[in-house]
Amino acid sequence: MRPSTAPSATRRTVLRVGLLGGLAVSAGCSRPGSSGSGRLLQPTDPVVAQVEAARATSGATVTHTLSAQTTTLDLAGRAARTWAFGDSVPGPLLRANVGDRIRVDVANALPDPTTIHWHGVRLRNDMDGVPDLTQDAIAPEASLAYDFVAPDPGTYFFHPHVGLQLDRGLYGVLVVDDPDETSSADVEWIVVLDDWLDGLDDDPDTQLERLQELRGMQMGHMGDGTGIDYPLYLVNGRPPEDAETFTAKPGQRVRLRVVNAAADTTFVLALGGHRMTITHKDGIPTRPLETEAVAIGMGERYDALVTCGDGAFPLVAAAVGKPGLAGAVLRTSPGAAAPALTTEVPELRGDVTQATALTGLGEVAGYDDTLGTPDDRPPDRAIEIALGMRGGRYEWVLNGATFAEAEPFVVDQGERVRMTFSNRSHAIHPMHLHGHSFRLVDGGSWHDTVLVGAMASVSADFVSDNPGRWALHCHNIYHAEAGMMAVLGYEA
Repeated sequence: MRPSTAPSATRRTVLRVGLLGGLAVSAGCSRPGSSGSGRLLQPTDPVVAQVEAARATSGATVTHTLSAQTTTLDLAGRAARTWAFGDSVPGPLLRANVGDRIRVDVANALPDPTTIHWHGVRLRNDMDGVPDLTQDAIAPEASLAYDFVAPDPGTYFFHPHVGLQLDRGLYGVLVVDDPDETSSADVEWIVVLDDWLDGLDDDPDTQLERLQELRGMQMGHMGDGTGIDYPLYLVNGRPPEDAETFTAKPGQRVRLRVVNAAADTTFVLALGGHRMTITHKDGIPTRPLETEAVAIGMGERYDALVTCGDGAFPLVAAAVGKPGLAGAVLRTSPGAAAPALTTEVPELRGDVTQATALTGLGEVAGYDDTLGTPDDRPPDRAIEIALGMRGGRYEWVLNGATFAEAEPFVVDQGERVRMTFSNRSHAIHPMHLHGHSFRLVDGGSWHDTVLVGAMASVSADFVSDNPGRWALHCHNIYHAEAGMMAVLGYEA
């Protein structure tokens, strides 16, 4: 995406096809978030490097290499010519410990410029990977070294921020471990969800062109939030016809790290025969919540614990408002019959947890200790953001403007900022702020990406303690590419 543009039970909602509910909250704050009269900080300003130098470090450096290149995937017998990091989708798993310096050397063997955005990481601004905002794009046959300290543990992922490149195969998972974390998990299963059309008689750019040609009544399908009907939905790069099998033992505790890397699809995830306990959202600990299923918007990540039964069980991710599904298998008994991967999994018909159902722990090191409580410090600035579609065509806007028209939202260093997302459309929008995490006013859970339900509002606070120019956008990348993006900038 190139910028050219109270008790937990009361917060749990049931998901119905095509619609996510939300709780409206209000914000009464002092200073509006609007364009300032002064200069905005640039990624190259010294304060960016100064903040990076002040981060706590482990003293270790972890190095990785990535090649963005063309490749051909075998999707259950269907050959798809696409782009990927290496020859696999997802790309290589990158791993480091909190406080490590991460250096990733990226070579661009694609025909077009590209970047890498480190989704969810509160990193230095000049390493954020947004062309024309934080860096120049990496030209074909060129390379670039991303170099930053990993300030927080968690489940993250990486992808380009150029056009619709994420809707090819250019993504992977970054896990930042905390050596001091105690966990009851015996094994770990990383689950990456995706919607897929590239190389199957279609490509993302052509799909966007078709959407932008729609007018008036033709927009009904897109305006109601159901989105694009993809030919395939994947778990870890594989469709249900060639599903991945994860092997564990009965009674073992599995830590699921689930990433929604899709471009245009919200999923509801459930594991047949099991309940899961959500422990982290967007890499940040939350109050444990047991549930049957969870709604995961584009760009969101959930960690959950599952105690394995004895047999073979379907892990199913149903596409919201669409007929397809992604799936995989959890097997703990070699002789058990393979389960059917269908939406008939009973857990999909039970309670479905979404982000606004989560509650905070009360204090999370590195997060709550900087923000404090609302009583400690009321917001210094309010940013009101209306989400919508304009003019009966495929044009998505923030406060009535596309990125090309919008002024940046401006903050000063060290402010407590309250953002209120008011969705005035019937689509659901996963709103993502780069370089920061924010705490929901209702419930107190931390996020960097949050689903805002149709005709709903969500308010969240953050501290402006990571200077630079940051993208703020819907993580449906078709919405973002069609205008639903803005800049949050620090005044110099």
